[in-house]
Amino acid sequence: MNQIAVNPPKTDAKRHHDPEVRGFASDNYAGAHPEILAALALANGGHQVAYGEDDYTANLQQLIRGHFGATAEAFPVFNGTGANVTALQAMTDRWGAVICAESAHIHVDECGAPERVGGLKLLTVPTEDGKLTPELIDRQAYGFDDEHRAMPQVVSITQNTELGTLYTPDEIRAICEHAHGHGMLVHLDGARIANAAAALDVPLRTFTTRAGVDVLSFGGTKNGMLFGEAVVVLNPDAVRHMKHLRKLSMQLASKMRFVSVQLEALLAKDLWLRNARHSNEMAQRLAEGVRAVHGVEILYPVQANAVFARLPHDVSERLQERFRFYFWDEAAGDVRWMCSFDTTEDDVDRFVAALKEEMAR
Repeated sequence: MNQIAVNPPKTDAKRHHDPEVRGFASDNYAGAHPEILAALALANGGHQVAYGEDDYTANLQQLIRGHFGATAEAFPVFNGTGANVTALQAMTDRWGAVICAESAHIHVDECGAPERVGGLKLLTVPTEDGKLTPELIDRQAYGFDDEHRAMPQVVSITQNTELGTLYTPDEIRAICEHAHGHGMLVHLDGARIANAAAALDVPLRTFTTRAGVDVLSFGGTKNGMLFGEAVVVLNPDAVRHMKHLRKLSMQLASKMRFVSVQLEALLAKDLWLRNARHSNEMAQRLAEGVRAVHGVEILYPVQANAVFARLPHDVSERLQERFRFYFWDEAAGDVRWMCSFDTTEDDVDRFVAALKEEMAR
């Protein structure tokens, strides 16, 4: 019988990128944190029960309850869109609708997945800073008994928002109380939830469980994980058949231990917080440098790890040849610069120096 070698042969894989290339396009561009890679290696080897019945996923539940409260339950998934769509499906009926900001990721950046895959109607509201308020919610919170209109059943907010702004715990509490008063539930898209907690300097449960959030999407990939996120159910009465919907949505990992162990590595101690604090600090350093450049306008308060700015279009195009980043509104000349857990002070300083050079041309 053939035996697998204890010391497997060296791989033929080759490096196809320059690890010295840096950018400010997205915190998704960063690789995996070394502690995450070590955790993946730790979980490897031997056999573990598939589809979430493994020891790592079981231990993850203890950690999630430690951060979010005794009723919290985590459902690991592959990615953020999968987390959002699965969560919202579980919170709505076939005729249900979700109220969200016009800038919400579920509306702008998920290729119609909530509508086409989840079968949901999104009721959007324009905002100045990406944040909903009870008054803004009321622009769409009506017609609950009108069979000609999709029924508003969920309010979805993002923390921190797609514009890099933060809700305070009191603001989220007010939204939850208002939504619940209308008989609606509250979902929180937490793709960068760690950055929000680090910026607010509060535990994760302060602006989630204690504020009244029912279900959240917990982000890990933007904070140092290789892949994977989780739907975290805070209110068990808010969802129906989460396990079935996760499978139906093609988000059930067979080798789930490799998602769960990454979340464990983030949450067991303070890796989630260290990574988030660092990326936030780099964004502050970037903002300070940019403010000193004449002709560049910072558009929103820099409260987490994003900097939104307006500058001449031709300057951005030249700068993009040196550093990767995206236009946010190309017609207006608005751009977005993101910092990640591995952004260095030198990265920021070189970028600011390049910006000054291009602005001076």
